[in-house]
Amino acid sequence: MPRPSRPATPRKIRAAISRSALPSMTLSLRPGLVLQGFTPPLPLSDFRLVAFDMDSTLINIECVDEIADAAGRKAEVAAITEAAMRGEITDYKESLRRRVALLKGVPVSAMQQVFDQRLQLNPGAETLVRALQAAGLKTLLVSGGFTFFTDRIRDRLRLDYTRSNVLESADGVLTGRMLDQPWGDICDGEEKKRMLLSTCEQLGISPLQAIAVGDGANDLLMMGAAGLSVAYHAKPKVREQAMVAINDGGLDRLLEVLE
Repeated sequence: MPRPSRPATPRKIRAAISRSALPSMTLSLRPGLVLQGFTPPLPLSDFRLVAFDMDSTLINIECVDEIADAAGRKAEVAAITEAAMRGEITDYKESLRRRVALLKGVPVSAMQQVFDQRLQLNPGAETLVRALQAAGLKTLLVSGGFTFFTDRIRDRLRLDYTRSNVLESADGVLTGRMLDQPWGDICDGEEKKRMLLSTCEQLGISPLQAIAVGDGANDLLMMGAAGLSVAYHAKPKVREQAMVAINDGGLDRLLEVLE
């Protein structure tokens, strides 16, 4: 039976604030695992929600780049993706619109081929998700990618909540545009943070009881709002700001700092 929701205690809030106030304390206790601002282990019972980015975090690819490959435009799209993830392009929404425009004319069937032939869960992803679910945490997938993929990953891992973008199609091909949704137009860094905060509110918990896991610059806002931020094989800007940086090994290495 799921545990009843409980607010963060003052002790937990003070501890989280203390951790965030100590960015200069960096520990590399194990190869490929860098900790910043706290001393492990952290009680897993302090957390009630985990939010994951999808592309290059839960899964091994950037889906937009692989779809573009079907149009012979992968190199062009991937260059924009890389710059956006490194934080070199500040307007994420515009960078995504540019990339999606280059997908115009790609058959919708190409997305199924990407899913079947190229997409894999990253090492340790399923182990970590199952362990956190077993501990009673709710799971959230927030992605600047597309519902075609997030819906399938949600179903595979039995995740609780998702937010991502919808690619428009007509006559079996992509139009190069995205569809607006009731919550807005594009899931960017601001929307990821809003979704994390609104999910915490829905669950009746503090954001300090959330874990946020990502790899790119558009994950930094939600990572900054969470009680524990985790960078997975991330861009330098993200590694520098995360409380946990997994630089070698799988996602399940996060379990090494939880008890």
